[in-house]
Amino acid sequence: MDYSHDDEGLARQPIGYWSWAAHKATVTHIRTALAEHGLTQPRWWVLNQLADADELGRPRAEVVALLSGYLDVGDGMEPEIDTLLDRSLITQDPGTRLRLTPEGHALRDRAYARVQRASAEIHEGVPPEEFVRTLKVLQRMIHNVGGEAWHE
Repeated sequence: MDYSHDDEGLARQPIGYWSWAAHKATVTHIRTALAEHGLTQPRWWVLNQLADADELGRPRAEVVALLSGYLDVGDGMEPEIDTLLDRSLITQDPGTRLRLTPEGHALRDRAYARVQRASAEIHEGVPPEEFVRTLKVLQRMIHNVGGEAWHE
């Protein structure tokens, strides 16, 4: 691979630009893979939150609260959940618990395989220890400026 600058030049590059460029490229790659299955990234997140839920499902409010902080989705989770309901990929009982339908499980499984391939493409040629080091550096920079980087 050819790099844009030598090491000395890279050390002077703006982190804001490169972190934005990495975000844009990787998120676009993943969203393109999900679109092959008719999914947006927020809908994918909902399916994943419900995939491992037992037969009781998960409370809608819990799913919304958890996912609303992802990539600045904010109040956009409610319509995404409604779309999954309209497509009969999930159900909601009167107690507002969400569950995957058999069709939702099948779509999630197909999309999961595609997302795994997309992730492998993103990580190609990047040893795990290099990836971990990069994340630690980014987390430190985020911490240095008082930002938040993790949502449970």
